[in-house]
Amino acid sequence: MTWLGNDGCDPMPAGERLAGLWRGPGILKIPGAHNALAGLIARRAGFKALYLSGAALSASLGLADLGIIGLDELRLFTRTIVRATGLPLVVDGDTGYGGILNVMRMVRELEDAGAAAVQIEDQILPKKCGHLNDKRLIGGDEMAAKVAAAVRARRHLRIIARTDAAASEGLDGAIARARIYRAAGADAIFPEALTSARMFRDFARAIEGPLLANMTEFGRTPYFTAAEFESFGFKMVIWPVSSLRVEGAAVRELYETLMRDGSAAAMLDRMQTRAELYETIGYNEYEALDASIAMSVPPPDGRERK
Repeated sequence: MTWLGNDGCDPMPAGERLAGLWRGPGILKIPGAHNALAGLIARRAGFKALYLSGAALSASLGLADLGIIGLDELRLFTRTIVRATGLPLVVDGDTGYGGILNVMRMVRELEDAGAAAVQIEDQILPKKCGHLNDKRLIGGDEMAAKVAAAVRARRHLRIIARTDAAASEGLDGAIARARIYRAAGADAIFPEALTSARMFRDFARAIEGPLLANMTEFGRTPYFTAAEFESFGFKMVIWPVSSLRVEGAAVRELYETLMRDGSAAAMLDRMQTRAELYETIGYNEYEALDASIAMSVPPPDGRERK
């Protein structure tokens, strides 16, 4: 049902629902959803939680992932995805948008927008994608103070502390930071850009509590499956930008076809039909909320189904 109808909404706070999922058996698979429609498609595929990536959101706005987007943009997309899907959403909070008070405000704003968890990382602005070179980090104690402030500000929101230290301080440095962040109250730890199965296993053996793995494409981490991450000792895995990458390649192909052929007919078999789109977004359910609107019936989709 649509969020306007308010039918079947889970009264349990989103943070508690997410924690219940990661405490369950197996590994929690969390795909990136860069907008509400992507989130609805992920829900229909069976996923129980979603991830809003700062890199994917920035790129969808035509911006680089350098900490350029603001809290207002992050809050808007958080609210639209949560409203549309009703699923627990893990939100990429970058560096927390400033100092202690900025972190606390971010936590409250995202929690009010419906987020289940926020991820905070230990980089210095301008931050960089975790799989790029020359990342600069704040001190472990300074990051721990941000984590503690986030914990103080939250009501149910879970705090995920990300460390980018493996690239510059080695695995031991990343583990040392993770222990400090857990002691400061982080509910889960996200070690970014580990480069081997052994690193993931060693990290999991050294850190108590839920761990999140990042399976981004074209980065420093080899392509592991969810089952492999589970065997390493991790409870969550994200694919943060996959949906945006697939969308970008498909849209590029469409525009090239339009330029070449002057028609999109050659792409019809690659398209979501009008009927499929309406089913995904609950078009008729919206109509049912207003008895003055006659139920819409999509015209034939113009292609022969095989």
